[in-house]
Amino acid sequence: MKSAALTLAGKLQHKIDHKTKPVGALGMLEQIAMQVGQIQNSISPQIKNPHIVVFAADHGIAETGLVNPYPQSVTAQMVLNFLRGGAAINVFCRQNNIELIVVDSGVNHDFEDQMASGRLISAKAGKGTRNYLEQDAMVAKDLDYAIEKGREITQKLASEGCNTVGFGEMGIGNTSSSALIMSSILKLPVEACAGRGTGVDDEQMVRKIQTLRKAYQFHHLDTLCDKPLDLLQKIGGYEIAMMTGAYLEAARQNMIIVVDGFIATAALLVAMKINNAVLRNCIFAHASGEQGHDRMLQHLEVKPLLHLNMRLGEGTGAALAIPLIQSAVNFLNDMASFETAGVSNKQ
Repeated sequence: MKSAALTLAGKLQHKIDHKTKPVGALGMLEQIAMQVGQIQNSISPQIKNPHIVVFAADHGIAETGLVNPYPQSVTAQMVLNFLRGGAAINVFCRQNNIELIVVDSGVNHDFEDQMASGRLISAKAGKGTRNYLEQDAMVAKDLDYAIEKGREITQKLASEGCNTVGFGEMGIGNTSSSALIMSSILKLPVEACAGRGTGVDDEQMVRKIQTLRKAYQFHHLDTLCDKPLDLLQKIGGYEIAMMTGAYLEAARQNMIIVVDGFIATAALLVAMKINNAVLRNCIFAHASGEQGHDRMLQHLEVKPLLHLNMRLGEGTGAALAIPLIQSAVNFLNDMASFETAGVSNKQ
């Protein structure tokens, strides 16, 4: 098995190096072509029916106003914006011919009209999590449901011919959950993980860090770095749990996984604690402007494709990166070699 993998890598490298260009001249695109070829076990890989799936859910902590400047109701308002086609993720998906799916993972709102129209997948695990300053964010059965729904949605995509997927999220307060996940798994202090999220000012930032420290201590998160399900149950969000299940299923389906920013990477950290092999299928879209994301990327020893100082979420970084992945596959398949083009190679 090992020798076969080396043979495939050798064939891919030979194909890449003999295109009409200097060796290495396409930089990271050459690395992406190699990775996609290895994922698909092919020297002529394909990007098929790419999708972005946006999981949306509310967080009980957001109702306190201690970690977020925007009210919890913004989550539902942004979901409606997604459905009307007015958000950044809609713009980028339309521009790049990427299908967009929006999932109600646990928003504190009833979307009855939208459900009837079929524009929104109903997968509500609850109307937002509970306030994790006082109790576990979710009960075990709701966590299990969320993870299974993430798997189910991704499995359906794969069965319909999608082999490339990026996951986005929407949820006021979810940078706080993600910071706590990062702090626990990477064993870093909360202040090294918490960023400004939706734009907290200096005074709010101090309060946010103090609040997250209390949550960290209340749930003894220092003991949960190797207990991913317990960690999610105590301080996670339904959208983060659903994304965790989606990562696991996407890897099982051998899909190309395009990892977005801070929150999406936090969910990946959890998924990797369940199955570390998920990382093999992951291409990292961008380096988020949210504090902590660089440390996550360093921990994973990966390089993102883009550095745009974005920190919007929604899967926007993944939507911008998918055309670059397509470019890597296209040059591998369609660019002439020195031999076919009749161009002299270096001596």
